[in-house]
Amino acid sequence: MRNLLSQLLAMGPELAAFILTAPLLSSRGAYAITQTPVPSPNLDLDDLGRVAIGGDFDSISLYTYEGQTEDTTNSNGSQLLLTRYPDGDFYSLALADAYITTMCPFVRRDGSLAGVVVGGNFTSLGGVEAQGIALYNPNTTMITALPGLSGKVNAVYCDADAGTVYVGGSFMGANSTNALAWTSEWTNLPFAGFNGPVTSITKNEAGNIVFGGSFGGLGNTTTPEVSDGQVINLSAGNISAEGSTSTAGFSDPRNIICKTSAQSGQGDTWLLADETPGYWQGDFAFGFNPTKLRLYNTQQDNRGTRTWYFENLNSGGILNMNYLSTDGRNESCSLNCPLPNDNSTYQDFDFAPSVGMNSFRIYITDWYGDGGGFDGIELFQDDMFSFAVDLFNEPQCDGVSNGSSSTASPAYLWNRVANMNETSSDYLSAFLTSPSNVGPNTTVVFTPNIVQSGNYSITVYTPGCLVDNSCDTRGVVNITGTMTSEAPPITTTLYQTNNYDKFDQVYYGYVDVDTDSFKPAVTLAPVPGQNTPLTVVAQRVRFELLTTTGGLNGLFEYNPNMAEVDTDFSSSVIDSAGANLNPDAQVNAVISTGGTLYVAGNFSGDGISNVMSVNSNATALAGGGLNGEVQTIFPNASVLYMGGRFSNTADSTVEGLNGVASYDTDSNEWAALGAGVNGLVDNLVPLPINVTDGNLEECLTVNGDFTSVNGFGGNDAFEADGFAVWVPSMQNWLNNIPESDVAVRGQLVAYTEVPGSSTLYAGQISSQESGFSDAVALVGSGEPSLMSLGVELRPSGSSSSSMRKRAIGPDQSFSGVYNGYFYEQNNLNITILGGRFLATATNGSTVEDLLFINNTGSSQVVTGLTDLDSGSTFVAMDVYETSLFAGGAVSGSLGGGQVGGIIRYELAAGALADTQPPGLNGEDVIVNSIAVQPNSAHVYVGGSFASAGSLPCATLCYYDVNAEQWNTPASGLGGTITNMIWSSKNELIIAGNLTVDGNTTTMATYNANQQTYQQYTGASALPGPISAMTPANQQYDEFWAAGTATTNGSSYLAKFRNGAWTTVSGLGPGTTIRGLQVISLTTSHASSALIPDSEILLLTGSLNIAAYGNASAALFNGSAYQPFILTQRQDGSQGSIASFFVSKQSALLGGSGGHLALGFVVLIGLAIALALLFAIVVAGILIERARRRREGYVPMSMDKSTGNLQRIPPESLLGGLGEKESPPKI
Repeated sequence: MRNLLSQLLAMGPELAAFILTAPLLSSRGAYAITQTPVPSPNLDLDDLGRVAIGGDFDSISLYTYEGQTEDTTNSNGSQLLLTRYPDGDFYSLALADAYITTMCPFVRRDGSLAGVVVGGNFTSLGGVEAQGIALYNPNTTMITALPGLSGKVNAVYCDADAGTVYVGGSFMGANSTNALAWTSEWTNLPFAGFNGPVTSITKNEAGNIVFGGSFGGLGNTTTPEVSDGQVINLSAGNISAEGSTSTAGFSDPRNIICKTSAQSGQGDTWLLADETPGYWQGDFAFGFNPTKLRLYNTQQDNRGTRTWYFENLNSGGILNMNYLSTDGRNESCSLNCPLPNDNSTYQDFDFAPSVGMNSFRIYITDWYGDGGGFDGIELFQDDMFSFAVDLFNEPQCDGVSNGSSSTASPAYLWNRVANMNETSSDYLSAFLTSPSNVGPNTTVVFTPNIVQSGNYSITVYTPGCLVDNSCDTRGVVNITGTMTSEAPPITTTLYQTNNYDKFDQVYYGYVDVDTDSFKPAVTLAPVPGQNTPLTVVAQRVRFELLTTTGGLNGLFEYNPNMAEVDTDFSSSVIDSAGANLNPDAQVNAVISTGGTLYVAGNFSGDGISNVMSVNSNATALAGGGLNGEVQTIFPNASVLYMGGRFSNTADSTVEGLNGVASYDTDSNEWAALGAGVNGLVDNLVPLPINVTDGNLEECLTVNGDFTSVNGFGGNDAFEADGFAVWVPSMQNWLNNIPESDVAVRGQLVAYTEVPGSSTLYAGQISSQESGFSDAVALVGSGEPSLMSLGVELRPSGSSSSSMRKRAIGPDQSFSGVYNGYFYEQNNLNITILGGRFLATATNGSTVEDLLFINNTGSSQVVTGLTDLDSGSTFVAMDVYETSLFAGGAVSGSLGGGQVGGIIRYELAAGALADTQPPGLNGEDVIVNSIAVQPNSAHVYVGGSFASAGSLPCATLCYYDVNAEQWNTPASGLGGTITNMIWSSKNELIIAGNLTVDGNTTTMATYNANQQTYQQYTGASALPGPISAMTPANQQYDEFWAAGTATTNGSSYLAKFRNGAWTTVSGLGPGTTIRGLQVISLTTSHASSALIPDSEILLLTGSLNIAAYGNASAALFNGSAYQPFILTQRQDGSQGSIASFFVSKQSALLGGSGGHLALGFVVLIGLAIALALLFAIVVAGILIERARRRREGYVPMSMDKSTGNLQRIPPESLLGGLGEKESPPKI
């Protein structure tokens, strides 16, 4: 590899960079979505030699397009709608607050693109409230909600021939369940949906639409046998009245709640004042859909209500009611509904139609006798709910209802939250701060009133997090249900991170009726192990009775050309194929390819296991199928890739099919993808990648719930957080291909090709230009590129508590590379990296924390240290002659002796120096800066320590290389040093959290001649200690500094000039600045008072840039920040850059060593003067000779017989003596 790099670098760094970093990822197709390149950084790196950056990252890319980001992926269930930049990086188009599960391009019958239909269980997409489905326009980037569904969308199929989108899932919409069609509005299918969820939809060769799922027949919700069986709890409302009597015991409108005619009189009857109209009103903190009103007319003192009307206060409308008259006729009324005077029981009125509400009024318009009133009122509905707020649950009035209920435990954790008219009802919320409460001991148990056994759809309602501003702390809950007295409990998990109300079907199946010994129940509890604080919410659970035609088993073929559905399912080969499977088949995927329908899921029957093909009949695949559930199928020409939870064929003849497999439909043969993965695979999504040499290859991303990819054929197993990439052309995983440096991580759950536009993806995914870890070269001037340093670094496994306690400034939470050094003197070519990491040396050994990449010889040799304490961290380094001094939080044994804080390494010998500096001592010893004094053998070491060896020497000491001993520079300095810069051969600028003679400061100067410290002018004006510093000019009277404010812990950036500090804004919370450097430009920027137009300030660290987001490096031109470098860690979190180092430090402002020594300056000046003088003399001689030649002078003859007479005759010398009339002037 080193020889290849050397050959490429010989062509020139820019060409080498172009060859090595041509886009590693690429995407195809037209880009209807605007992707704007960012301006070139115009960095002038020509004079800096080799340039590199180090930090804590596993992948890295330059910021080249607007919108690129390194923001971390979410772990709360939200997903992104994505496309790709031309360089292959992913670009976020919209954020969904939950899962996106399916997409397809909606092409109208005229061929125009209406948009891309996006389905899932989200409640918002791109900030637009959308329940489970929305339309994305790739030309305008607009998102349009398609309102009308409540629930989850699992599958969409866009039929361009019919201009129709078929939608399946677990939802209610229009008058259908789990299946609908969209054209320009929602359209009921003629079979009113299914009695179970739909998971997949496709179109077969016959042009029919095939639905797959977990259903047993066509059907919809049905009215229970006992209609109006659920009593609405009126006592939970705010009850009021207008026109009430003043008679004691009869004026309270709450008297008539949960009362009947058997209870009348004082305290049980509500009356109006004499001859006065009025109303009874209820306002509730929950919604309901009443189907029947039951009124008990009063007969108190010959009074009674004659006529009334019912007003829905939510809409302001007077509702129509149906009733049975006293003579047995069906009647209807609205404005003047009658009540008989002599009815001693009650009168029922049915709502026609039923309308949802949470506030209503019954207005009495006429009366019998002296006035109107009621003895009782009841309100009923068909809907079966159990509310978390138990007050809202059914009352038990006069034996009409057994009553639903709920129990929250422990009660002190749960608080009632008002609905604020933003959700359907008040709900309970638990704000958990203790990890011990995150688990099954914190619950809400919902117990409904089931009056009829049957098949039910059970839906859990989750209020949106925007209602109570809890989005940042929402998490995941377990839902457990006991549905029958004999079957085991059902369980599933739900994310509660939805912005708006959402509805999740958690069960479809049989539910037993309530008995004395058994009651169905649903329990909600937080999933254990989540971070705190955590907000858990509980609102309500709905039990919905379903009816069905029966006759189906997970498959249904629909002919869209038929106006009515033939329920003789035996006429369809596809329907029959499902019916012949064992009962309760679960179909997860249906695809049509090559004229054949392939069906996969969790089923068996007649030699078929979990996957089958359907042509003229159902046929098992080779080996009988697979020995476990199949979740997904991706077709690629004649090869079908399948993912799921399986390990072999059904007959156990093909090993290595762990979670993922391929099936060749031409040869009918199974093949393994390596040896598979160690868990569930639920999504397979294709992704074009430039794997090697710029060759674009169609790869397959494998997504699911697994932690590693299994080893095979000489390839070791490797960790994978639910994501891996298979390269079919190489029959290997991307991670195993050594020539590939591309980095892709996250998960993809869906994709779709879009006519005339880029491919769209869904999931949480990120890709970086380079998969380099912790250190990378920056090559080329103007618009640089990234190139490997030729070594692979790995995270250190150490988490030593003693190491964590060491205060490594703002970097204490980071690993990776902290600093680097290019040594190119004395015929050596060595790159040195220091930090906290692991690497493999050339001899195969594992080295830690300090690495030497030696390219002096014909081949690269990698060496390092092995004996230091695990978890040591090298932070700073500098070189004297061929001796490297490296320091940090370093401890352990080297060469038989103990080291502390600093080591000495001989670069020429490639070994530790025989004599090591005595260790630094103190509490939490750390060396943050090392600077060799110009023109001396003194190595200055700054950080946090109390002594050097036995020498009392706190904060700053210097090591005399010749004498091999520590020395104390002076007294009076304390605190912690983070940065040091020599501004001349005798003046050292010191920064950090310091004290000088007991006075707190952030900067100081040390004079080596006078051996004195002095506070730096104006340093006390900074808001906190300095963590990073760089000079801003060559006179070293202007500086840039960054640090952490003492008052609020925020990061600051400031410039010192003209004796004062100027603070710069624009960096947000969470910013950590680890490094600063002024760099020259190839093209000037707009003028600024802070930075010359020929320079720019580079900031490195973990930066939060206002109006952009996170970046690891940014450029500041004096007025604005521009992201420069983006990084990520292996787990998808934001990376960080610590250092920027070059081989020609003298060309870098603030380079190591400061100014040249005065003697060198004098010698250089003298040499320049002598050279100029010599040039003038030579030029004069040449000019004189040319003049003489023009005047006829010829070279002197060397003939000894004539001497010089012929060259200069005597008369020429003496002939003019008498021509002058006056003597010459003296």
